[in-house]
Amino acid sequence: MELQIKNSDAITVNDAVFGRAFNEALIHQVVVAFQLAGRSGTRAQKTRSDVSGGGAKPWRQKGTGRARAGTSRSPIWRSGGVTFAARPQNWEQKVNKKMYRIAISSIFSELIRKERLTVVESIALDDTKTKSALKLLVDLGLGNSVLLITEAIDLSLYLATRNLPYIQTIDVAGIDPVCLIQFEHVVITREALNSVGEWLA
Repeated sequence: MELQIKNSDAITVNDAVFGRAFNEALIHQVVVAFQLAGRSGTRAQKTRSDVSGGGAKPWRQKGTGRARAGTSRSPIWRSGGVTFAARPQNWEQKVNKKMYRIAISSIFSELIRKERLTVVESIALDDTKTKSALKLLVDLGLGNSVLLITEAIDLSLYLATRNLPYIQTIDVAGIDPVCLIQFEHVVITREALNSVGEWLA
């Protein structure tokens, strides 16, 4: 299939990569797994064995008129441990490489079908001013919520767009399923598109 490059000729891309059917179930699975992998899971509370003290029996077993107690760090005591204490947890879900690549390929294919993907020869700025980044979007005919993908991070482009909450600049290595679906429009350079095609082929 062919994709039209903005203000330039068309480029031929792999149908198997950029013409794949939309697999909503797989994309949902990959997106959820990606988000869960970002959870720290570092919560922790102390059980009765973790809190300090409580080594001695508070009082003798019989004859005091009080309930039996073997430790002062029981969960029902003040300063005692937590009954069902939270522990560090790993939230990651297994997604193999083939599934991940198919999901990314399916997302790119859907972006093309819905005309939400724009291919350009290059995305370059002469300075690091935010005004220049806004002018670039106007020249491309795009509004808010734009993802810019380049072969490698361009420092001027990154600095010019970092103060805009509705624009994100990434390189090919930084592509993930969440960033591809959360922006209304995706702008990618020809060089980056070729790299994506080689990665997903």
